[in-house]
Amino acid sequence: MDSMTEPAELDSAAASPINSVDLTAVLMGAVDLARSAIVDASGEAAEDQVGEYLGASFDDPTAATHRFLANMPGYQGWQWAVVVAAYPGADHATVSEVVLVPGPTALLAPKWVPWHDRVQPGDLGPGDLLAPPPNDPRLVPGFLSSGDEELDELAGEIGLGRKQVLSDLGRVESAQRWYEGDYGPGSAMAKSTRKVCRDCGFYLPLAGSLGRMFGVCANDMSADGHVVADEYGCGAHSDTPPAAQIGSPLFEPFDDGVIELTDP
Repeated sequence: MDSMTEPAELDSAAASPINSVDLTAVLMGAVDLARSAIVDASGEAAEDQVGEYLGASFDDPTAATHRFLANMPGYQGWQWAVVVAAYPGADHATVSEVVLVPGPTALLAPKWVPWHDRVQPGDLGPGDLLAPPPNDPRLVPGFLSSGDEELDELAGEIGLGRKQVLSDLGRVESAQRWYEGDYGPGSAMAKSTRKVCRDCGFYLPLAGSLGRMFGVCANDMSADGHVVADEYGCGAHSDTPPAAQIGSPLFEPFDDGVIELTDP
């Protein structure tokens, strides 16, 4: 009977409040053990790299993490974290893991952004190559409709065409981007004048379906070479009247060299 009751008694003792308190004391008292573990894991030079003790926290009833400030160049605000563990009834803890972790004020690298998400409009430079993404929804095979009925009919008859052309989505996205951009009717420049591009002599309409709303500015003093909405406008419109009295007034020259001076 005694041998059958011993395991139950041990289990009861292990779960008692006294053993729970003892286990907490063992884990929380492993500060020197944690500090030594950092030195052992990183070499002798690491002794100077272990700074102020920052305290400990419990991961579960049998494991705790001790933290120390890391005195290391390039790791400002980082901390050493040492995980120690012990089983109920143990008189000492053992080291499970030694790692460097960022603290609340740690200097961290920026969040990684994939290459295809980092490239922004205007980043392309001379010599750079930038292929469209696979299955780009903005493009469709050239034998499909481009949106221009006359062009599609002619291309189909004679078998000509580009390998890829803008899809409906590509045209819609382009039109929205141009319409809402710096050369659309909502820009500050357009709102400052009553004249619009569709009436301007410098306005060159685009071909195809996009030509109904957009063209290219040919005025080198304005939006030269940019796609502009036909409702865009600026102060350099071809019908802008010349300002009155431009420049300085014209005066007859006066030569004081012809004045004769006589003694009084």
